[in-house]
Amino acid sequence: MRTDGDDAEADTAPTAAPDASRSWRWRRVSPTRRGLVLAWWGFTVTFGGLRLLTWLIHIDTAGVGNVSAGGVHIHHYVWGILILMAVGAVGLVERSPRWHAWMGLAYGIGAALVIDETANLIDLKDVYWEHSGGVSIALALIIIGLAGSLLAFTRRDKDDREKPR
Repeated sequence: MRTDGDDAEADTAPTAAPDASRSWRWRRVSPTRRGLVLAWWGFTVTFGGLRLLTWLIHIDTAGVGNVSAGGVHIHHYVWGILILMAVGAVGLVERSPRWHAWMGLAYGIGAALVIDETANLIDLKDVYWEHSGGVSIALALIIIGLAGSLLAFTRRDKDDREKPR
């Protein structure tokens, strides 16, 4: 039982046993910020995974290949656009805080799929492994750096701040 004379630190301690799937600190983060953090993580991990996957395809590793339909190579920006469209549609109808994290993660994944092939979209031809394909890498690294820095150095949402003592 808590009284007014208790230490202010008691406000930040978890009141129940920590959930095995999430830390109590993560649960204290507002749903909006959670969505932003997961968008950044989704973007960063997906971009790294895409670069690895496309390199494995490029060096012709057994069992790894392009996705094609009717003999036409389907670039991964197509899947990214579809994911971004789905996130936008869900965002128009779903407002619950629980969905912020899932939509943030999906948004980050979709954005990485598109940004990774920015050079192809600019040149309207497959320049992924050419010198001009470096535009995609540079843009992705700038986004990762700026978004990560903004998340790290900006103030928390109003409901994340500690209560005044």
